[in-house]
Amino acid sequence: SCAACAWLIEHRLNQLEHVISVNLNLTTHRLMVRWSDDKVKLSQIFEEIHQLGYQAHPFSATEAEQQRIQESKTAFRRLAVAGFATMQVMMLAVPLYVGELQGILEQYQIFLRAASMLFATAVVLYSARPFFSAALRDLRSRHLTMDVPVSIAILLAYFSSVWSTVNQGPEIYFDSVCMFTFFLLTGRFFEMRARHRMTQAGNNLLDLMPSAAIKVSSSGNTVIASNDIQVGDLLLIKPGQQIPADGIVESGTSAVDEAALTGEYLPIDKSQGDALIGGTHNVESQLVMRVTATGAEAQLNTIMRLMDRAQQEKPAIAIFADKVASRFVAAVLIIASSIAIAWTFIDPSQAFWITLAVLVVTCPCALSLATPTALTAATASLREQGFLISKGHVLEGLNQVDRIVFDKTGTLTRGELSLEQVLPASAGLALNPTQALQIAATLEQYSNHPIARAFNSAVLFETDNIEQVTGKGIKGQIITTEGQEDCTYRIGRADFAFPQQALTPPVIDDRQWLLLADDKQPLYWFALSDTLRQGAGTTIAQLKNWGIKVAILTGDPSAQVEAVATALDITEVHKGLSPEQKLELASGWQQQGERLMMVGDGINDVPTLARADIAVAIGQASDLTKTNADAVITNNSLTTLLHAISKGKKSTQIIRQNIYWALLYNLLALPLAATGFIPPWAAAIGMSVSSLIVVGNALRLLSSDKQLSDRQFGLHLTE
Repeated sequence: SCAACAWLIEHRLNQLEHVISVNLNLTTHRLMVRWSDDKVKLSQIFEEIHQLGYQAHPFSATEAEQQRIQESKTAFRRLAVAGFATMQVMMLAVPLYVGELQGILEQYQIFLRAASMLFATAVVLYSARPFFSAALRDLRSRHLTMDVPVSIAILLAYFSSVWSTVNQGPEIYFDSVCMFTFFLLTGRFFEMRARHRMTQAGNNLLDLMPSAAIKVSSSGNTVIASNDIQVGDLLLIKPGQQIPADGIVESGTSAVDEAALTGEYLPIDKSQGDALIGGTHNVESQLVMRVTATGAEAQLNTIMRLMDRAQQEKPAIAIFADKVASRFVAAVLIIASSIAIAWTFIDPSQAFWITLAVLVVTCPCALSLATPTALTAATASLREQGFLISKGHVLEGLNQVDRIVFDKTGTLTRGELSLEQVLPASAGLALNPTQALQIAATLEQYSNHPIARAFNSAVLFETDNIEQVTGKGIKGQIITTEGQEDCTYRIGRADFAFPQQALTPPVIDDRQWLLLADDKQPLYWFALSDTLRQGAGTTIAQLKNWGIKVAILTGDPSAQVEAVATALDITEVHKGLSPEQKLELASGWQQQGERLMMVGDGINDVPTLARADIAVAIGQASDLTKTNADAVITNNSLTTLLHAISKGKKSTQIIRQNIYWALLYNLLALPLAATGFIPPWAAAIGMSVSSLIVVGNALRLLSSDKQLSDRQFGLHLTE
């Protein structure tokens, strides 16, 4: 868990030929290695790690969780032994200290020293073993870390005390050995628990997958293990069950809770043909689904890979902290050596203990934990709120954005047409609006055009002789259930629905109008429009309030662009743009020194997303768009962007606080230890407390901002 250990592994593997990159995450204990598979074997990489004294294995979430549990149990047992021994030895030390002042019988002194040695031996052989193992590993690799001086101090203090006990020497340090080990283990134990908590905050997605599923086949339903699910399988999902794989609804309707993945707190209605995400929760009714992706191809595992990539990639402030930590270790060793030489001339009896205190009190553990703990906590917290970070520079960059440009369709708007108004096209109609809507929905069910989805909530009739005319509309015979005469209807453009007469919509605006007609007369007009995305107004207003410039870049040349801009109070609008023109504008802003964020969802946004300093995709974006994005808004709410920017500012502040605290602590503690005012056991406490402060400060980033409402942003807008 120290920077020197991480540096050693990274440095050793980077020396291998054909290894492209190596990155060790101190918080998650995961090593990311990229290498040329045809030149270097994985076994060679494992062997290099083994020679350093570390054990490595391919990542498995299940095995990792088991290892964390075992690690916690073992660490607690070592801590318990050290704690119990410390209490006993301290009790035994009291009469020894008093006896030095008032006198003590020799047989009592021998007994108390022997009892203390017994407890200290248990601590050295069991509790302190991790320090010795790490020190031996470091010596074999010819690279010193803080475990080496710690181990030397424990062993020297122990064996010198054993010699004094056997030979009736003047002083013993069994109490210092036990206390020193106990405080070191206490700090490492709580650091480990905090690290496990933050790792689990990111990995708890894997717990969403059920262990078994119900497979539907011609021979009946059978229960199978989730690992045995294959693409194409039919699965039965009962109410209350987790969905075990990605797929589409084959039959049934229900509501699915996707909050764990997208942050969307309301269940999403699902019916035939709708997509299902593995790990989500079926709320209402029974569904039959067909599996489309499992294992590594499933969205849940994709999210995990993106999170891992975000934590592995280091922002500039993290790279700075690593450089400071590595140089600080070297500086501490040089200073400690100088102090040891100086005290050898001043007071040789104090040289060892003062040098030990210097080495312990200045251990850069807090500095090495300053950035990875904060980055892991912030990434996990934002993922829970619906903002999935896939690149390491995003958190720092969120705090530096000067301009945010939005695509219109599918970003500021939902990208889905909805039915807004139904108006009669003729007087004295026998058909009422509800019946007209049912007829329109019956015809549109045969169309794959996005317009058809605006009618999918109506009750359908039987049909015959359906014909779709590309770019114009659809016609067909409707078989009603009300005893009416079957009739042929048309819906679409006015010149297609009723070509006998030149007709114009009753209202000229930015909405799209469709006409429903039969063979005799025009019947009803349907007004369709793309509605604003949830939180768009709140988001734009707050961004402007923060001083961030906002603009629209869209390929849509219609008047609806101005309507959206007016509704959201966006004054800078660029419409009817090709991908090349979008890219040119983005490059121009960057050349003026602006840090640019692009928020989009379409394939035509990919070049601009790739150019932007931070690229954000909406959750419903195309796969190509999300692949080129640095972050994804999984809950499709733009207010999530506000939470992300706020969290980015907070995470940057906490990282700086951690680094400043770690450096300040070391600068203050070093002269005190060097002048003999801090004994080794107190140095161990100080080092542990310093690390715990850093970890505790980072844990504040795990707190959720979901309660952050529009009112708390100082805004209340209706859309």
